[in-house]
Amino acid sequence: MYHYVRDLIHSRYPAIKGLDISLFKEQVGYLKKHYNFVTIEEVIDTYYNGRELPPKAVLLTFDDAYIDHFTYVFPFLKKEGIQGAFYAPVKAIEEYEVLDVNKLHFILASVNDIVHLLDEIRIQLDLFREEYDLDTFENYFSRLAVSNRFDSAETIFVKRLLQVDLTIEVRKKIVNNLFQKFVKMDEKSFSRELYMSKDQLSCMVDNGMHVGSHCYDHFWLSSLSAEKQREEILKSKRFLEEIGCDMNNWTICYPYGDYNQDTIDILGVSDCKLGFTTKVDIADIGGVNGQYTIPRLDTNDLPRDISADIEEWYLKA
Repeated sequence: MYHYVRDLIHSRYPAIKGLDISLFKEQVGYLKKHYNFVTIEEVIDTYYNGRELPPKAVLLTFDDAYIDHFTYVFPFLKKEGIQGAFYAPVKAIEEYEVLDVNKLHFILASVNDIVHLLDEIRIQLDLFREEYDLDTFENYFSRLAVSNRFDSAETIFVKRLLQVDLTIEVRKKIVNNLFQKFVKMDEKSFSRELYMSKDQLSCMVDNGMHVGSHCYDHFWLSSLSAEKQREEILKSKRFLEEIGCDMNNWTICYPYGDYNQDTIDILGVSDCKLGFTTKVDIADIGGVNGQYTIPRLDTNDLPRDISADIEEWYLKA
């Protein structure tokens, strides 16, 4: 699973948490040395027709349709004869909006001291407290600020508060205010710099890459009603049709890795072939609805050095 893959040092935001393209190439070299690359079609055939994949099979997936994937990743994969599976959030591409999750990434990358950002979030909570019946900053922080393997407690607090905990309406207002204050760039212009266009996605499809659904609005699917989920998925399917995808083999990658039984039921009747989560594990083919709950390893879980020794996941595969 990949997100930002870019020439970090020479980018506008070198502090963004991404994988430098040179390290991506090293990681692909490591994978070529120890694993066997497969295509999405081969994986589909395995789930539905019992095809046997080669040992140590690996599929590369890329979330959010960043322009870097077209500029850096696609030409390299094409040259190496490797298929990538790219998952596109439609609204960001068609309406030139920046996903809230991405706004937060660039807000965090724009502040030198996260304490400054926390102080501004405190101000924003005070500003909207009465209108939206918000809790105090201290109570939110004590409940949400728990570090994980990638981020500090302060960073996790910012992400959880403004991606999940607050209602959509108020968190959008707060994130937009923070984006204007810290990033200071027109959103539509920023969006055009950040994401691929429909033509670029079509070009990748024409050249053997797989493009799948990342839904329309990039919402947490389990927070939506079944009807709203159906609408999100249907609008995304229409987009895939427009860019020339093979709709007999369409797949989905859940925004934030989030889904529920409604999601799986909708995918089943919509002839979706595979669903990818963010659970960290090796895919175990088989089981009820296993094709809709496929785990993925993160780029950080594997070496980014072609000469590295084999890692724990190789031994488990």
